[in-house]
Amino acid sequence: METIVGSPIIRVDAVEKVRGAAVYGTDVKLPEMLHGAVLRSPHAHARIVSIDVSAAKAMPGVRAVVTGEDLAGVLTGEAIRDMPFLAERKVRFEGEPVAAVAAEDEATARKAIRLIKVDYEELTPVVDLVKARGADAPVIHDKMMDYPRIGIVNPVPNTNIVTVNEYRKGNVEEGFSESDYVFENEFRTQMVQHGAIEPHCATAQMDASGKLTVWTTNDSPHRLRKDLSDSLAMPQTRIRVISTYVGGGFGSKGGVKAEAIAIALALKARPRPVKVVYDRREVFLASLVKHATVVKIKTGVKRDGTLMARDVEIVWDTGAYAEKGPVVCMQATAAAAGPYRVPHVHLIGYCVYTNRMIAGAYRGYGTPQLTWAYESQMDMIAQKIGLDPLEFRLRNVLREGDINPVGNVVHSVGIEACLKQAAQAIGWEERKRVPRVTPEGRYRGFGLACSTKNTKTPSGSGAVIYFNQDGRITIATASVEVGQGTRTVLAQVVAEVLGVPVDTISFSEPDTDFTPFDASTTSSRTTFHMGNALKMAAENVKKQFVDLGAAVFECGPAEIEVRAGRVWPAGRPKEAMTYVEVLRHEFAAGACVIGQAFYYPPAARGKAFHGSPSLFWMYGAHAAEVEVDPETGRVEVTRLAASIDVGRAINPTNCLQQIEGGALHGIGTTLFEDMVIDERGHLLNPNLRDYKMPTAMDAPEVLPSVVEAYHNEGPYGAKGMGEVVTNSAMAAIGSAVEDAVGVRLAELPLTAEKVYTALQLKRMSHQA
Repeated sequence: METIVGSPIIRVDAVEKVRGAAVYGTDVKLPEMLHGAVLRSPHAHARIVSIDVSAAKAMPGVRAVVTGEDLAGVLTGEAIRDMPFLAERKVRFEGEPVAAVAAEDEATARKAIRLIKVDYEELTPVVDLVKARGADAPVIHDKMMDYPRIGIVNPVPNTNIVTVNEYRKGNVEEGFSESDYVFENEFRTQMVQHGAIEPHCATAQMDASGKLTVWTTNDSPHRLRKDLSDSLAMPQTRIRVISTYVGGGFGSKGGVKAEAIAIALALKARPRPVKVVYDRREVFLASLVKHATVVKIKTGVKRDGTLMARDVEIVWDTGAYAEKGPVVCMQATAAAAGPYRVPHVHLIGYCVYTNRMIAGAYRGYGTPQLTWAYESQMDMIAQKIGLDPLEFRLRNVLREGDINPVGNVVHSVGIEACLKQAAQAIGWEERKRVPRVTPEGRYRGFGLACSTKNTKTPSGSGAVIYFNQDGRITIATASVEVGQGTRTVLAQVVAEVLGVPVDTISFSEPDTDFTPFDASTTSSRTTFHMGNALKMAAENVKKQFVDLGAAVFECGPAEIEVRAGRVWPAGRPKEAMTYVEVLRHEFAAGACVIGQAFYYPPAARGKAFHGSPSLFWMYGAHAAEVEVDPETGRVEVTRLAASIDVGRAINPTNCLQQIEGGALHGIGTTLFEDMVIDERGHLLNPNLRDYKMPTAMDAPEVLPSVVEAYHNEGPYGAKGMGEVVTNSAMAAIGSAVEDAVGVRLAELPLTAEKVYTALQLKRMSHQA
């Protein structure tokens, strides 16, 4: 029976962070370091006629000035290499970097960029994602078909359609013909900023030997090294990426962002390092955003509530450059029918360019937008056929061994338990007896929703464990601590296998020169993949102590027992020796036991990126209680229950913290957050004053819980959960609003103005 796995131990990096000792990207300081600043485009779409950098170059303290001409033809991008480090001949979004300066201090660098003169010829911007898909829309990338791209990308020539991904199961037309009711609806979601506390930053240095080193708050150092190698045509051995602690990411701290500027300047300022730190406006304009979407969903259902067919079309606004958009389109479109048994399914996603901010990964990787659509419609269907929303879902949710909407046989399916736990926490049955009007005259309502998410498959993770001669352990992995508690969970896995205290374990920083390959700290994959790798590596260390024990006690390895950090021959526990004593006995001059492993899903061996069904699916449910002021339309979430299937909770407290944080994320997306773009592609609220994010004052009573649907291949049964925690909050709150005041809104966010307008229209229709 495990004693460390499943325990709510305090995070291993808690003291380091509280004392301010943790090193983040902005803390990096190197000898002779220069500071960089960026000149950004004021236009969403324009040709660059000329750039005059002479005045900036002449300014005292300036050591390097770069433009797109200095890196001609250098392009980056995860799915498609379509984005220059600095704009070449054309800008495609407001905030695109046009020139950069490195100076002795940041103030000088920022003054210098104001001296750079750029002459632009404005072009018509494409800011509407539906119009962007049209055949008559201005083409944003006229050389799209020439860009290098990964195999899953299917662009449509001479359009803004970056890729199309399609999934089929059964025959939807047959399913609709067999249905008693067919529902068709359209839902929209908005562009959202990640809102991490730490801004994007990077420091780069090209040394005298020609080796490029980058210190950065990047969640995937090995992936970044490969991307830079592809972009710069440099061998990976000449590129070193060191990832610091990350002050919040939620998907925004991957790929090439501030790194591009720091590297462009470092190449010219060599061998002096250059540090670039974005201000908050730059984060809004030039880092990453959540995809805005338009979702059309058509569902057929029997009178008894049995789902028969579902046809979903999604348009994803990936902004000016593809970034992770094609992968989000592919991955999330596969989850567009929800966690339900549906015999007939057709899902199609279109990822399109616009002249808006670049979109990419955001907590949930596209599935929150889809959950908003299919769960809102589920409530509309339940209302029509006269079923309780919970009962309707329970009749259709996936169960162990079922075939999901994209044809995968599912395992570790906790969605039914999640729904029941969330509903019970919010008092779903008791709600019928709760007064629907508060003493203050606000209307009270209840809603629930559930969701599912996949993980990118296949992918691999490598790990090395050093058992040092003093008994302390160093773990070398490229998994990045972005605030999610990765180091704590991984330490618990190793401590469990070896039977040692967690506080004897420490971590080296992710460094591509020394830490083994890991695909990325994304897709809720780290606990599963790196957890498995470290479990295997720890078992390798344990086996070596079995062999050493056999030598010490002069017996066969089969006769050696290893438990609780001690080694002894079977039947002779009084002779037990600690690991350290065994090492000293065999290696008096000193030694280190090294365990290593590489985990790659066995069934996916030989398959390429995204070449096999999801290794695991995540499930979760939310239930909300809201109060709506009919005089203002203001919505207040008073209670939000969330239940997430984690497979096995390695650290229960860590899981509950993830769920609580995700609940606040969901509330922000539902009620407040919206990046407002005008018809010229200008962002009107690029700051934390005008862009409304939830604060502690907006936090309701959050009721988190976990479901443990054991996964056969996960470390101790665990699987990922960090992304699915936001998914169904939006739909649950939206349903609660309708339950309170009788209006259904199909477009996020549910601002007071929208709710008030809907109430006024409802009153007018009743009066008519």
